[in-house]
Amino acid sequence: MSCKYKIGVIGAGFMASAIVSGAIRSNVVSPSEVIVSDVFEPALLKMTDMGVATTTDNLYLVNNSEFVLFAVKPQSLSEVLEGIKTGKCTKFLSIMAGVKKQRIKDCFALSKVARCMPNTPCAIGSGAVGLDVSDFEDESDIAFIKNLLSSLAKVVFVSEDQLGAVTGVSGSSPAYFYLFLKGIIDAGVKNGLSYNDAKSLAVNTMIGSGKMVLENPDKSLDDLINAVCSKGGTTIQAVNVYNEGGLSDLTLNAVNACIKRSKELENL
Repeated sequence: MSCKYKIGVIGAGFMASAIVSGAIRSNVVSPSEVIVSDVFEPALLKMTDMGVATTTDNLYLVNNSEFVLFAVKPQSLSEVLEGIKTGKCTKFLSIMAGVKKQRIKDCFALSKVARCMPNTPCAIGSGAVGLDVSDFEDESDIAFIKNLLSSLAKVVFVSEDQLGAVTGVSGSSPAYFYLFLKGIIDAGVKNGLSYNDAKSLAVNTMIGSGKMVLENPDKSLDDLINAVCSKGGTTIQAVNVYNEGGLSDLTLNAVNACIKRSKELENL
């Protein structure tokens, strides 16, 4: 089926905007190949600034797009599906948390659905995405979906049943890092640093530490930890406090709680 648009995006929110802008910036698609729909017209105005087509008619979008990306809130999906169930598109991508592929496939016979879990750093092109493309066999379709997401994130291929774990490890983890970072900054302030100085030191150290992990693939995390610690030095004192406080177990419990809730949402 020849389509007017390469991809139609249902929803014009934060993540939809990030995906569209990233794809255009990286030349995965041109603005003329994209159409975005939303019931909230002020959100569409922001999309118009990117040069893409916009509409409030979801069915028109579905009938004129080769791929359709669902970027709506999960609680809005039933209403959206009801309005597009007579549509002709058969290739879908969903970023909706807690919504299984089958929910979309039940509405569209013979459709293929890719599902992914992005995170908020995708908005600045530094995200991480777990992606399930197991429905797709055509290599060009798989390449398009991967390139679309690679424009704003590191893509890791997973199966759908692993997306709950992806939610716990990367989808939700920016909040964990912010929480840990906040504690370090607050500690710096309580020990005499200005807030801005403590924030600058802590944030840049976190960024640099992440790069150290990525750029030293031959070293384990334990190796990197030991490289900072020296016997009888300062760092080991802090590490001992974390170990005595059960940081590893606490982190495991937190991630597990996130994954558990993700699976509960899928089964609602």
